[in-house]
Amino acid sequence: GTPGVGKTTLGKELASRAGLSYVNVGDLAKEGELYEGFDEEYDCPILDEDRVVDELEDRMSQGGVIVDYHGCDFFPERWFHIVFVLRTDNSCLYDRLQSRGYTGKKLQDNIQCEIFQTLYEEAMLSYKKEIVHQLPSNTPEDLERNLDQIMQWIEQWMKDNN
Repeated sequence: GTPGVGKTTLGKELASRAGLSYVNVGDLAKEGELYEGFDEEYDCPILDEDRVVDELEDRMSQGGVIVDYHGCDFFPERWFHIVFVLRTDNSCLYDRLQSRGYTGKKLQDNIQCEIFQTLYEEAMLSYKKEIVHQLPSNTPEDLERNLDQIMQWIEQWMKDNN
């Protein structure tokens, strides 16, 4: 999902409840300096996607990993059994991004990304359509509902695959 939709909050809580490991790709890249440059326009480093995949390969092959990142088209399809794209209403997202210090083009482009469902479309093109699911992420109630729904899915998957 777009920055600010609640991926990190959901991912960390889900990992805690389900006993799974959690990887925030942005943090992983920062720790390992997995960058190939800096984007002056957006004032952020440019991710070296190949190095990220190499860094995660062993961990992902063991299974039980929740991966948190806004994009997904560079991850191997075999890594995931299910993909969730969080969606947030624009007025709510605008406030969240503004409170993070996003301004100008960076703020506008992220709002447009959400309006045009860019990351959902990317996920639909990158994975089998039946494993990609959109979830609303506007309120604390949405968060709880999403956690419950994903926990049910995990429990069912465990029954079906063990």
